[in-house]
Amino acid sequence: MKRLIVTGCSLALFAVTLMPGYSAAQSTFDTNVGCGLGNMILKEKDTTVFQVLAVTTNGTFGNQTFGISSGTLGCTQPSRFVYNERLNKFVADNMDSLARDIAAGEGEALSALTELMNVPAEKKATFKSVLQSSFKKIYTSDNVQSAEVIDNIADIKASL
Repeated sequence: MKRLIVTGCSLALFAVTLMPGYSAAQSTFDTNVGCGLGNMILKEKDTTVFQVLAVTTNGTFGNQTFGISSGTLGCTQPSRFVYNERLNKFVADNMDSLARDIAAGEGEALSALTELMNVPAEKKATFKSVLQSSFKKIYTSDNVQSAEVIDNIADIKASL
């Protein structure tokens, strides 16, 4: 019984020492915790203990990814959001042939890309032509990664 009381008192003392008080700036909570369910539930209690609980809640339920991709739970969806597993795999597996096709303005890999990016039929010719003229903006170096290629193409598509 004594051990239980000592353990409980130790835990309470430890928790009190971690509580620095309420923060004057709410942005500290947002910066430390990020967005997500934990942020939404515990935002009003800006102490170290509640920040740890908020982060634990976000991590346990894996809700930040959902919040970021959907623009909910206090998260802001990125302005440039390209997520298509088939597109990612296609570009990664076909970097060389896609580069040749974009440089030529036509080809099987380029046609597949337009399909995977859901380019409307009436805009495909323009899209291919713009990609061809923007080749150096897409393939920025010999060591460019597929994710960067996709982001560069998405930027060009957004400007059409």
